[in-house]
Amino acid sequence: MCGLVGFIDKNKNEQILVDMLEIQAYRGPDDRGVFFDEKSGVHLGHNRLSIMDLSSNGHQPFVSDCGGYVIVFNGEVYNFKAIKGELLTLGYKFVSNSDTEVILYSYKEWGDECLAKFIGMFAFAILDKNKNELFLCRDRAGVKPLYYYFDGINFIFSSEIKSFHKHPKFKKEQNLDTLAYFFQFGYIPAPYSIFKDCFKLPAGCYLKFDIVKTTFKITKYWDVGYFYAQPKFNKNESEILNELEGLLDSAINLRTIADVPVGVFLSGGYDSSLVTALLSKTHKIDTFTIGFDDTRFNEAAHAKQVAAHFSTNHHEYYINEADMLSCIDTLSFFYDEPFGDSSAVATMAVSKMAKQDVTVALSADGGDEHFCGYSKYFFLYKFHNIFSTSFKRNLIKIGLNLINEKIADIANQVLPNNIRQTNFRDKFLKLKRAINSKNLDEMFINASSYVDRSDVTKFLKIGLKQEYVNVWKNEHKLDFLDHMMMCDYKLFMCDDVLTKVDRATMSVSLEGREPLLDYRLIEYLARVPVNIKYKNNQPKYLLRQILYKYIPKDIIDKPKSGFQIPLAKWLRGDIRWLVEENLDSRALNDEIFDVKQIQNLKDRFYAGEELQSLIWFMVVYQMWKRRWLE
Repeated sequence: MCGLVGFIDKNKNEQILVDMLEIQAYRGPDDRGVFFDEKSGVHLGHNRLSIMDLSSNGHQPFVSDCGGYVIVFNGEVYNFKAIKGELLTLGYKFVSNSDTEVILYSYKEWGDECLAKFIGMFAFAILDKNKNELFLCRDRAGVKPLYYYFDGINFIFSSEIKSFHKHPKFKKEQNLDTLAYFFQFGYIPAPYSIFKDCFKLPAGCYLKFDIVKTTFKITKYWDVGYFYAQPKFNKNESEILNELEGLLDSAINLRTIADVPVGVFLSGGYDSSLVTALLSKTHKIDTFTIGFDDTRFNEAAHAKQVAAHFSTNHHEYYINEADMLSCIDTLSFFYDEPFGDSSAVATMAVSKMAKQDVTVALSADGGDEHFCGYSKYFFLYKFHNIFSTSFKRNLIKIGLNLINEKIADIANQVLPNNIRQTNFRDKFLKLKRAINSKNLDEMFINASSYVDRSDVTKFLKIGLKQEYVNVWKNEHKLDFLDHMMMCDYKLFMCDDVLTKVDRATMSVSLEGREPLLDYRLIEYLARVPVNIKYKNNQPKYLLRQILYKYIPKDIIDKPKSGFQIPLAKWLRGDIRWLVEENLDSRALNDEIFDVKQIQNLKDRFYAGEELQSLIWFMVVYQMWKRRWLE
């Protein structure tokens, strides 16, 4: 894992490159390099975290033997040795054992078609001197970030937005249109960013920048929607399970390729336990988890039980107030733009712990989106036909609206373990919002929102533009369950989950790898019939059948809270001062916010209402603004 930067300027200025690299030095503390091409004016810079070929032969920017191509690369191409073998037969010679050189010569030989060969996570930029062109690319799922800034004249790109602040041509003009979406969902979706003229290169896309004409075109080379739209497999469950386990074995084992120690983040849930189970067949591994004193959020004991079953070298750490405060204080620095997922605090803490023993950690993100795991899928799938008759819809609305979330939570607590829901109040509120929707698309949006849009419109003076929510529409006319999984893959997983993990792991120079996001898995699972993915009213049915081969059900079948923190408790207690400091009326911009409404929401939260997500998003935004704009 590394960090890359670049810009075009005929006037050589390597100091700008150095400054842009220095502010994100934690992404690659092992080596640094800069490059300037006098003819084109292209400047390239790179911070290196050494994972493959630890020698100086892996130094970047890497220049081809012919001198016509130069690359800066962040990520890993796990099957690079097989591709290298192919290139060797074509006459290419190599000076390193790194995947960087393989990517560069693959591009030289096959152009943009080389992307179809890569299994991995990657973001890279290649200067093609023959075409007088810059080629920027991001991996299929969007594991690795890549941003670009273009104001019609200046073209700048980087792994993180913060580097743009070190370029004198970057204008720090806030993109206020993103705020309505952020305050509802807690993240800013691609291709947008918090700044004007600054964009995320979308996942599965490449950008070609014509250096002479100063124009560019973005092409989508891979889209998960294409595979969901394909005919479903005509295979029995046994065939699917056998083929699926083979793909999982390949994906997980490929991601252990490294010249440094590798570990696994283990929460004790199905996804991370599956990664641990399959990897334990061939490796003695280190596993890492964190715990909380609050038993509602603490899963350390469960993770420890799973680790013991697989005889891992297990490490656990209980996060305390000091850890929490130190992480929160740095959130706005490491996340560059407002980012509301509070589990980032826990992810940063577990990454810091893991870095003491390993340089690479496998995570299990994508399991819910691939294997049909989120509880909202089942609630919404059961209720999605309510829009067929107004009588049915109104009857359910009346019933749900009469139930208070506190009463619903009490009822949930007396249910058997196998059907009891965790974080139930939050889920119940989302369900109520969903059932009160006008149509299916709106129902899914409301169930996916942390905050009710009506609450956002009360305090935010800027409305939500339609272009920001168009991507939620079921344009492929998929089965509703498939549509929800596909949408979460493109949005929540990419712009929330993967952003969270990348910044958290990189903050301590730890490489995070995502075996469940191997594109071969989602291409396969997208074609598995819905009635097999969600069978016997059981989420993650297929994943469980594979996991049950390696661990007893009574160990693994337990309610899971997700990677959460006791946010409401902290905001009303240990970090209440942060709320007061950031939501003080004098700190708020009254051209953007209705200050009285925010004070009202704050008072309601202190009185016990479940508004912690909204309060946290406000605090996060204010902290970001103070660090990067003031």
